[in-house]
Amino acid sequence: MQNQTFKLRGMSCAACASNVEAAIRSVPGVDVCNVNFGAEQAAVTYNPRQTNPAEIQAAVDEAGYKAQPLDDVMAPEDDAERREREAENRKLTRKAVFSLAIAAILVIGSLPMMTGLPIPFIPTWLHNPWVQLVLTTPVLFWAGNSFYLNAWKALKRHSASMDTLVAVGTGTAFLYSLFPTLYPQWFIDQGLYPDVYFEAAAVIIALILLGRLLENRAKGQTSEAIRKLMGLQAKTARVIRRGQEVDIPIAEVVLGDIILVRPGEKIPVDGEIVEGSSTLDEAMVTGESVPVQKTVGDEVIGATLNKTGSFKFRATRVGKDTFLAQIVKLVQQAQGSKAPIQKMADRVTAWFVPMVMAIAILTFIVWYNVMGNVTMALITTVGVLIIACPCALGLATPTSIMVGTGKGAENGILIKGADSLELAHKIQTIVLDKTGTITQGKPTVTDYLTVNGTATELHLLKLAGSLERNSEHPLAEAVVNYAQSQGVTLENSQSFEAIAGSGVQGTVSGQRVQIGTHRWMQELGIATDRLQQQWERTEYLGRTVVWLAVDGRVKAILGIADAVKPSSAAAIRTLQRMGLEVVMLTGDNRRTAEVIAREVGVTRVFAEVRPDQKAAQVESLQREGKIVAMVGDGINDAPALAQADVGMAIGTGTDVAIAASDITLISGDLHGIVTAIQLSRATMANIRQNLFFAFIYNVAGIPIAAGILYPIFGWLLSPIIAGAAMALSSVSVVTNALRLRNFRPKLRG
Repeated sequence: MQNQTFKLRGMSCAACASNVEAAIRSVPGVDVCNVNFGAEQAAVTYNPRQTNPAEIQAAVDEAGYKAQPLDDVMAPEDDAERREREAENRKLTRKAVFSLAIAAILVIGSLPMMTGLPIPFIPTWLHNPWVQLVLTTPVLFWAGNSFYLNAWKALKRHSASMDTLVAVGTGTAFLYSLFPTLYPQWFIDQGLYPDVYFEAAAVIIALILLGRLLENRAKGQTSEAIRKLMGLQAKTARVIRRGQEVDIPIAEVVLGDIILVRPGEKIPVDGEIVEGSSTLDEAMVTGESVPVQKTVGDEVIGATLNKTGSFKFRATRVGKDTFLAQIVKLVQQAQGSKAPIQKMADRVTAWFVPMVMAIAILTFIVWYNVMGNVTMALITTVGVLIIACPCALGLATPTSIMVGTGKGAENGILIKGADSLELAHKIQTIVLDKTGTITQGKPTVTDYLTVNGTATELHLLKLAGSLERNSEHPLAEAVVNYAQSQGVTLENSQSFEAIAGSGVQGTVSGQRVQIGTHRWMQELGIATDRLQQQWERTEYLGRTVVWLAVDGRVKAILGIADAVKPSSAAAIRTLQRMGLEVVMLTGDNRRTAEVIAREVGVTRVFAEVRPDQKAAQVESLQREGKIVAMVGDGINDAPALAQADVGMAIGTGTDVAIAASDITLISGDLHGIVTAIQLSRATMANIRQNLFFAFIYNVAGIPIAAGILYPIFGWLLSPIIAGAAMALSSVSVVTNALRLRNFRPKLRG
């Protein structure tokens, strides 16, 4: 299966999004399709053996819309998109201003007739039906032509949209007014006054165009986060080629280029420092506000800012492979995804337009038969058609998701999908992996104790280091570093074997070497009593102890310490104040685990858990009825991250862990968990407010427009007021979603 995101054009409401989704799903080979009306994107998963992007585009074209694959996220397509949106805004502005001016003239001209009072400064010819016809015609068929064209396209597809409601509503008012304009005597002969409603049709078109203009401008601001991210990248790089420094566009940088960066300059691409050192501000990518010291061998991230020194680095990732490009791609995917709550709104809108058409027809029939008044029947019918637009309903969820995921990226939190953002606010229990999550993940050997009571037995260190250098485990790296720091020269080992959750074994210089946990030594039947007291004392200090056995006999233990991250305790306290249960999960022994847990304030600890048991521990918490988030950084955390309701990977961890997670905390700071949950809560509250705004206009407006209050109070809803309310509902939804841009995490609970 292959994933592809398409940029969509031509949608005017949520019903259009449903039409596009149906068109794409009808293509053989398409497995999943989610159309986001707010983001104007379609996220499609398809079988490349059965179909391709061109066929999907053709299906969208046939449905009356346009689709463009989003391939190169770091190309200047964003500028093109922005120019296109600005051109659309200028066109809408021209049409809205023209329509509002004409509508104002028509309303002023109708005031004497509406109020029944002579108004001296208003010339009577303004209310002449022929003048109104001439003035209204360009408003409907030039400024508002898109409504009729889109309604016609929808009709040919046997579907309906918001444009259908507007076209039918204003078209009915216009055609009805045309008849008394052409044949006024027929109405007079029937004892009726030849009323016309040209001004109502013009005002409705003007107000809806104004609403669409405001909505279009506001929607442009919801993708501000993407624009900010893409604006972070440097434009040029100072590359050293043939011994000369050359400034070139970053698009021309290739892997392996040596790049010079001076103080105050941005890092153009990702790489590894080969000469010099400096302090880097990585806040724009990681959200971490404290500058980071970098020297030879350290990785640098493109788009971050060099603060103090000059250095040279080797380009290791360029173009679409850079860290920033991956962030932009993930944010785009998240913004194009669909939250579960959106599916409810989609089900409603799918039935909404046909239902409204039926209510409108019923309204006309009832009032025409009950009152025998075609004017009243017409006013109520047009009112129902206009006020019932489901546009605000379609915008309610995606606009909030777009702003929320963008806000997450600004704070160093990558949210892969809208469903994760929605679920995060329900989390009850957070499981934290110890090494690399609560601690810094950079363990160092602090104790080396041998059976002979001396720490100078370099032969044993040589055996341990030679075997452990075959392992990728952080504790193994600590042993190797310690051995090398003591001047030991390592050798090759044979028959290396890693026993998951226990240790490693192999042959070095003809001797059988085993390094691992106390439990494993017991399972192997190796006596450990000669170092029992040293082992207990070292673990009591919170160190992780590994045992070294040579030829079946214990020879030494190594105490390894991994410092707790400075922010871990504060972040855990904040999570607990938010009412969340925090659990620590580790493969380490219980004594060491509890020392670390006490240090950071965690009371529930799952210790001595093998990597293959971590997912089962998460599952056991889920069986308690809890919604569980798992936070980890290692390859061995990946199954648990996938098992959890919400998996959060530490961004400084492995690619496997990040791939298995739903949310990535780029900086590695546990405060990111607090921010992610608070952002989820704020986003969901915002969505609920939006749904209220979207529904209240329809729920309250449709019965009033249909004339339900007329028998009691004699009130009817003017189609003009209905048009204004419909425009206001969309604007209020988008404006409310934009309030999320003011989100600030409260990291102290």
